[in-house]
Amino acid sequence: MSGTLYIVATPIGNLEDLTLRAKRILETVDGIACEDTRHSVILLNHYGIKKPLISFHSFSGVTKVEKIVDSLLQGQNIALISDAGTPGISDPAYVLIQAALEKRISIVPIPGASAVITALCASGLPTDKFVYLGFLPIKKGRQTLFKEIALSPYTVIFYESPHRLVRTLSELGQHLKPDTKIVVAKELTKMFETFFRGTLADITQKLPAGNPKGEYVVMVKPS
Repeated sequence: MSGTLYIVATPIGNLEDLTLRAKRILETVDGIACEDTRHSVILLNHYGIKKPLISFHSFSGVTKVEKIVDSLLQGQNIALISDAGTPGISDPAYVLIQAALEKRISIVPIPGASAVITALCASGLPTDKFVYLGFLPIKKGRQTLFKEIALSPYTVIFYESPHRLVRTLSELGQHLKPDTKIVVAKELTKMFETFFRGTLADITQKLPAGNPKGEYVVMVKPS
């Protein structure tokens, strides 16, 4: 009988956000597949969890996927975690989950923190319908996507890296009405968690000068 692949959400910043159920699963599985073992060990050490760690990231090839699936087929229970948040949401977990499903391996989600939901619920923007875009393309298709964001009837949410944030907001602003409301969330659940709310002009003035640091979630109010 094959084992179970647990999709375990981990904190996006504050280590206290690990759920009791997630802690129990991590303590009882046979191994933990994680994006960066050096990063994950910080969380595991905080809770005194000692388990074999399996490196699994965006550069892991077919051989690594097959190795994990083979372990599951042999009856081992494996927990899949990401560096932060819910595995499968803008990270490489999708490939492993698909491979496990093809072998009819049981998949059990263990819900918890997710940056997109954390940001949206405190944004003040409409939450009944929203579109999540993950990370925007660096080159191809950006302008077309900005036009779609500007015309969207739903709240649009995407992630952006600090060194591209100012450029992205500037390019997006070329397609938005001047009074369009935007919310930018920084360092969610961490010590310097900040929400910047207002028009693009307002937010541009509020952002730190120079190259901003941190992790950002950008949300745009429906047109």
